[in-house]
Amino acid sequence: MKVEFFGVRGSMPSAGSNTHIFGGNTSCVYIEQNNGKDLILDSGTGIVELGARLLETQSPINILLTHNHWDHIQGFPFFKPIYQPNRNITIVAGNVDDKKSQDAILKQMSGSYFPVCYQDLPASITLNTDLSSQKQFTLNGFLVSTAPLNHPGGGTAYCIKADEKKIAYVTDNELNPPDKVNTSICEWSNFIEGADLLIHDAQFIDADLPLKHGWGHSTIDQVAELAIKASIKNVIIISHDPSRTDEQLVAIEKYLHTQYAQQLKIECGREGRVFDF
Repeated sequence: MKVEFFGVRGSMPSAGSNTHIFGGNTSCVYIEQNNGKDLILDSGTGIVELGARLLETQSPINILLTHNHWDHIQGFPFFKPIYQPNRNITIVAGNVDDKKSQDAILKQMSGSYFPVCYQDLPASITLNTDLSSQKQFTLNGFLVSTAPLNHPGGGTAYCIKADEKKIAYVTDNELNPPDKVNTSICEWSNFIEGADLLIHDAQFIDADLPLKHGWGHSTIDQVAELAIKASIKNVIIISHDPSRTDEQLVAIEKYLHTQYAQQLKIECGREGRVFDF
């Protein structure tokens, strides 16, 4: 199984000379099995480049959404396969609190929001709003398990198994929220335990707290400690703060390597980074 990163930013895209090393696109991760079956995680602006690649294929496209915040759906209107006649695209909406907004990825292409209405798209698009509320399901040959995110408005984390490997995708998620806890630290540890790769939100450092406590994101140390507890082999932290520069992310990586090198392989997510298991 292969995992490739197309977008690693949180909240909003970050373009400019200070983000060219790690990239400025918002959340999108691509997973491909050895047999060619694939799965897309989230539809941030990173999905635009991926869409240009997928134009060369005719295979069905399957997208798992964590939730409907803009940075996780805003690339969809520019995802070129949706303009291919009869291209089969299945979207699994995240299990969010406001059930009326589960179709937000499509409804953003309506009214005065976008010049092309989603009803006029030539692709054959199916939106599934029920799967992410199930604890486990199968999608395109992947075995998918779910857990509720600790994030304003709700959402879904995924563990994905194929080719005898396990990938955990947990973003956006606050490991130590001040209010309601949808999934506890112990439950997260059990959910991701033994994953070959953990992809987890760590938008904050300790200096960002307590101002941003309750905003729905974790700190780098919280994620590292969870990964050690769950016996994780590799960790990628994503959902980088949009104002975080390449220089600052390099400094974070150096800190993580110094602090956890004996226990963990951990790095800041970069666009173009590939794990080939």
